[in-house]
Amino acid sequence: MTSNRWFLLSVFLLSSSINYLDRSALAALAPLVRAEFRLSNAEYGFAVTAFSITYAAGAPAAGWLIDRLGLARGITLVVSMWSLASAGVGLTSGFAGLLFCRALLGLAEAGGIPAAAKAIHAYLKPEERALGNSLNQGAISLGLMIAPPAATWIAATFGWRAAFLATGVLGLLWIVLWRAADPAIALQPQASAGYGTMSARRMWGLLTANALSMVLYSLWTNWTTLFLTGPARLSLGEAAWYAWIPPLLAALGGLAGGWLSYKWIRGGMETIAARTRVCFFASLAGLLTAAVPWLAGSAVWATAGISLSIFSVAAFSVNLYSMPLDHFGGAAAAFSVSLLVSSYGAMQAIVSPLFGWAIDTYGYAPVCAIAALTPLAAYGVLRWTEIDAGGR
Repeated sequence: MTSNRWFLLSVFLLSSSINYLDRSALAALAPLVRAEFRLSNAEYGFAVTAFSITYAAGAPAAGWLIDRLGLARGITLVVSMWSLASAGVGLTSGFAGLLFCRALLGLAEAGGIPAAAKAIHAYLKPEERALGNSLNQGAISLGLMIAPPAATWIAATFGWRAAFLATGVLGLLWIVLWRAADPAIALQPQASAGYGTMSARRMWGLLTANALSMVLYSLWTNWTTLFLTGPARLSLGEAAWYAWIPPLLAALGGLAGGWLSYKWIRGGMETIAARTRVCFFASLAGLLTAAVPWLAGSAVWATAGISLSIFSVAAFSVNLYSMPLDHFGGAAAAFSVSLLVSSYGAMQAIVSPLFGWAIDTYGYAPVCAIAALTPLAAYGVLRWTEIDAGGR
């Protein structure tokens, strides 16, 4: 542990900002891309699925590789790959090319969250890990916040393709910054012997709970701009003024969730019990998502509803993503979290076309109603698999 460990972790977690800036650029510019390629909502959903399938499939391999290579070399490799893939989106000439580039981007970005988990385990004490994950959620939210205004401005000035080229360059510049920081506790390769200690029951419980809870997160990270330009009747430029607010609330939700579990753990509560309790209260707050479609008549109220929804799921997520670190240790840190990443990608690959079909056919009301229930179902899975303290 070094005196500047929080600073070094913050520099590292800027890679999460760039990761989500890259992937969110398509959501921010979806109306322009859909218009040029003449895509329906369902076809746009398939573009999200192309990313999600490779993201899900590549995550375990990426986690294993980062555990074997060590943090410094692992993150350099994956950021280089996803930066080139992001730039490639800006060079595509049709729907098939878009699908290919998004699939390649998903494969490369699958290593981002596992690498962040390994850094959090290395730099922080057990009671601080949810706070570390809340810092990572803040970094993710920064990328999500920057994407709508920055991508819209670049698209209006230079064309939408330039936005994807810019995000690719930004990732390569981050590698230079990270290497210059020269972290004092950069990890050496670790053997994966710790994988044998992973409880199958607990791991499957975490995977299922993550897939369920993140339905809500997937909805708003991919469909917010389309909701604001659809039911809320805003132009793309007007939507950009609102679309950065939900990611800000996601950052605050992550901070609130991390602080609550930190407070309860320091107060004597068992670690997993504290994290699970936060998940329960967050899942109750997530039920408000069902009301969002009824707020579409006002852009302000619609944005407020979306923001509260993503606030709740972020508080849930930072604690859920800390649980594998608590259970399975440092040697398996990247791999165990990569399985959560994979479950998220698999879920998103399945639900995105369903979202598109349901929105095309019935509108947003049934989608939001179902998504509102998924965090509560996820909490039920955590309880059922006895992940909380004492098996209660």
